[in-house]
Amino acid sequence: MRVGVGELDGDRDDLEAQWRALVAASAGAGIGLLVLPEMPFSPWLATTPEVEVDAWDLAVGAHERWCSRLGELDAEVVVTTRPILDGGVRFNEGIVWTRDAGIVGRRRKTFLPDEPGFHEASWYERGPVAFPPIPTSLGAVGLMICTELWFLEHARGLGAQGIRLLAVPRATPVGSIEKWEAGVRVAAVASGAVCLSTNRAGGRGQATFGSGSVIADPDGLVLARSTPGTPLTLADIDLDAADRAKHTYPRYVDASS
Repeated sequence: MRVGVGELDGDRDDLEAQWRALVAASAGAGIGLLVLPEMPFSPWLATTPEVEVDAWDLAVGAHERWCSRLGELDAEVVVTTRPILDGGVRFNEGIVWTRDAGIVGRRRKTFLPDEPGFHEASWYERGPVAFPPIPTSLGAVGLMICTELWFLEHARGLGAQGIRLLAVPRATPVGSIEKWEAGVRVAAVASGAVCLSTNRAGGRGQATFGSGSVIADPDGLVLARSTPGTPLTLADIDLDAADRAKHTYPRYVDASS
């Protein structure tokens, strides 16, 4: 099966042109799972600790419009995140969208940083600490959002529940790309799944992202890395390898106390 990581830069004014390039790159590529970045369809919001309500509302509207266009991508399953309001409360919600049924899974980001450029704990509330596998035509998909990647017990737990694919949309600074690639590789090993992590491109100031998306197999081998300015990076994977990985070290080791 073919999978991909598709980068977008919501801080630029040419999002429509970026989108057309991504749509064109996906056409005819036979993509099963495509992972987009964290909240890709608006400028990055959490650059300061002060919440700008108007900016949040604009971002919510932008993501509603762009997520209605996910069907333009030539992919069976697409994963991303979006800002939402629920009863007047702000959340960062991850979604799993399928060509046949639309959105089939949602979960809200629970582990939130709070530092220059990434004041997420100020901008939105924590979701519940719950990481359910999401059924799709490709098999069970796990969804972890950016900082959640470092809570590896949840990657291992998803693996124990049989996921074959682990999607990690993120927004991480350019100076930490090697660290995040290491985390993706370890999460792939912990879960025994193919891990796809897509970073935002571009950005500004302390929240400059600069690509760094990666796809790793269940033993942590990097199958593909993105390069700046390339909208789509693809890899061919063996889903059965994820099933076999569940019975090999270190996944088979009894984690009970």
